[in-house]
This record gives sequence, C-alpha cells and structure tokens, in this order.
Amino acid sequence: MPILLTVYLVAAVWLAIYGLNSLVMVALHLRQRGPAPAPPLTTYPFVTVQLPIFNELYVVERLIDAVAALDYPRERLEIQVLDDSTDETTAIARARVAAYQARGVNIYLIHRRHRAGFKAGALRDGLAIARGEFIAVFDADFQPHPDFLRLILPHFQTDPRLGLVQARWGHLNASYSSLTRAQSLGIDGHFAIEQTARNRNGLWMNFNGSAGVWRRTCIESAGNWQADTLAEDLDLSYRAQLAGWRFLFLPDVVAPAEVPPQIHAFKAQQFRWAKGSIQCARKLWRDLLTAPRSPFVKLQGFIHLTNYLAHPLLVILLLAAVPLMDQRHALLTALAYLSIATVGPPALYTLALRSLYPDWRRRLLHLPWLMLLGTGIALSNSLAIYEALAGHSSPFKRTPKFHVETAADRWSDKSYALPFSPLALGELALAVYALGGIILALAWGNLFIVPYLLLYALGFGYVGVLTVLHSLPVLNLQRSFFPSSGS
Repeated sequence: MPILLTVYLVAAVWLAIYGLNSLVMVALHLRQRGPAPAPPLTTYPFVTVQLPIFNELYVVERLIDAVAALDYPRERLEIQVLDDSTDETTAIARARVAAYQARGVNIYLIHRRHRAGFKAGALRDGLAIARGEFIAVFDADFQPHPDFLRLILPHFQTDPRLGLVQARWGHLNASYSSLTRAQSLGIDGHFAIEQTARNRNGLWMNFNGSAGVWRRTCIESAGNWQADTLAEDLDLSYRAQLAGWRFLFLPDVVAPAEVPPQIHAFKAQQFRWAKGSIQCARKLWRDLLTAPRSPFVKLQGFIHLTNYLAHPLLVILLLAAVPLMDQRHALLTALAYLSIATVGPPALYTLALRSLYPDWRRRLLHLPWLMLLGTGIALSNSLAIYEALAGHSSPFKRTPKFHVETAADRWSDKSYALPFSPLALGELALAVYALGGIILALAWGNLFIVPYLLLYALGFGYVGVLTVLHSLPVLNLQRSFFPSSGS
C-alpha cells in the first residue's frame, strides 16, 4: 500500500476516534446523575485565595474587587495576590491591596522579581506561606460571584478524599464578536458536557486552572505544583487522581471570565493548552497505563490527554486528500462510513447549549463560527504539538486580557495587543490549497470530499484573514510610537 494512502487511512481512523468519543461523552452525559446536595457549612475552614497575575493592568483591579467581595468570614479568609509583573500592574495591584487592607480585608501582595516556574512557581511559592486548609485559584480575567466559596466548600465536608471542586466558567463578553461567541460555545461544550460526563461517570477530569478550590493536603501529597509542562493544572489533576483523590465538578456554580477578543490571544492560549496537554501525556502515560482502573477509564484518560492531536491529524488529512482524490481504492470508499464521527462535536455543542440556555436555538446559530475556528486553529496547534513531542521547551506565555466586556470596549489600542504572526501566511496557504482541491474534486467528480475541503478552506481562511485584520491596529499603534524618518 503506498505510503501516502497509509498515512491518510491512519489519520482518518485516528481522527474519527476523537469525533466518535464526542458521541460517547453525549451518551454519558445523558445517563448521568448529579451529586447529592451538600449540607450547609457547620464550620468555616480557613481558605486561601490565590490570584496569580503577570502584567494584567487592565483587569487586576476588577479581579481584586471581586475576590475581596467574597461572602465569607474575614477571619477565616486570606487573599494572596501572586504578582510576577514587570509593568505598572504591580503599582496598581499594590494600591488596591492597600485600600482593602485599610478596610480590614486580609489581603497581601507577593511580588517576585523573577518568573521561576511561571504560574506553577507562583502558586507553589504562595502555598508555602499560605494558612488555608483549602486553596481557591482565580486567573486575572475572572470575576467570581460573592457566594462562590459558600457554594463550593460544603461538598468537602462529606468526603475526606475529595481533593478538588471545579466550577463552570461563564463569560463576561460572549456577545462581543463572532470570535468570542465561538470561544464561548466551545467552553460551554467542554464544561456542560465533557467535564460533567467525565466526573459523573467515574472518569478522570481536570482542574481548569481557575475557578476551583483545592484541598491543600491533596496538592501537597500529589507532588505540589510542577513547572515541567505548560499545563500545570492538568498535570496536577492527573497526579492527584492517580494518587486516589476524588474530584467534583459543579456545573451550576458559575464563575464568569473574559474570553480573548483578539485572535492572536486565542491562538496563544490554545498553543499553550495544546502543547501542555501533550507534555502531560508524555509525562504521565506510564502511570496512566498501570493505574488500577478499568480499560475504559484508561482509554478515556488517554483520549482526554491527547485530544489536541486532532489538529495535526486534520492538517495531515488535508495535505494527503488532494493527491489521493483521483484514486478509487476500496479502502478510501470504506472511509465514508467514518463520516458518522463528524456528527459527534455538533451533537455535543448542541446538547451543551440546550442544557444551559433557554434561548439555545438562537445561540446554535454561532456553531458554524466554532467549526471554522476549530479547523482554522489546526496549523498553530500542530506546531505546538510538534514542539511538545520533540521536547522543545518554551516559556509560559499568558493570555493577554483587555477588560473587554461590551461592544463599546476596545482591545486594539491597548498595550497587550499582539503583533502579526507569519503563521497566518501558512493558514492562508492551506486555505488556497483546499480551494484548489475543491476545483480538482469537481473536475474529477469526487463530490463526497467537497464539503470537507470547503470547511478547510473557510476555516483556514477565516483564521488567517482574521489574524491579518487583528494585526493592523497593532501595526498602526506601533507606527504612532515609531514614526518613519521619511519626509
């Protein structure tokens, strides 16, 4: 069998596994049972809230204000602002902390002049001096509701082996643009269906890096925060569960957050998540295989850790499909049956919207944008996965936040806006390649493949063009600071 055909077949079957697993998640979600109601708090354990920040001048005040307003006894609460910033964020945060200290809030700022271990290092250093029996973590773009701790902590009373309670992420700016609508829909699918299905059916799940509360002894006994991957949250989650700790996901407890309004920021976030998840898979696969759990649980753990492999598989399929279109191999015909796998992700997101929102039909109109975004991001995430598999290290690049909540807010004139990336040229080239494939498919009468190539063309075109458009304001801003020397 020719090498190209073999590569295509392997990639198609592998990708179909991830698509079919979306249907597995849907089925598991439909048969789930929610957790038993937790009894009211009888005592108030000491809680430390950790706020890891790095250069967050636009949102740090919003974050501190929200956490300082948590409805929890002040004498049983401390707030750590773990600041690694190198800009004016530190001065802003320090002033806000001082203002709340004057009001009797137990809050203090820890400023590191280095970024050793990045977010994981900041959390670990803060934990070393924290007083809390329970540790809540919020990223800079979050705005938790005042009753967050009162809704979470009762669940720890009934299970001494409960190591983590994770809340669902909400959205502060979902309606800002087609990009934020697509991201919000993707987040809803992950939390409402995937996290719920995993947790309610005894599968491994993950801490999402924010809006969760840990039992301190769980963190410490599982090896503490470690910085050898870019997904310190996923890494600690699996180490803790492999050590016998149980997790709980509460979909009805929501912590709103800001999703990236610039495509560059979304790419940076996805790059970190994709690379970090594969780094975790490389680090933990042996422990996963030898864990005393059923084969189904282990399989789901493997799929969970490697789910981002779907992106390089998408790129491989596109590159291989065009040269193979003139062939009439029986195996290629048989692959048509795998098209059922494409039903999985839309079914998952539809169910997520239906379970969360009364106006879910209207929100479902945004699903095409998510499909384009999920396809168009494949090249960037493929590069991230290559780096992870090749063992290339890279710094933790945090996702820029701009305090964008309404249509009147702007990100393009703010200092964290990211510049043009040449990777957009590769995305546009893949869009042109897919368009060429469509022309050939129509000429050769291979109509079955046209819808898939059209998705590639539109997806890579959408992400590539949006990257160019979102680069222009940054370029103009740079020119205003560095005018040319010409006449």
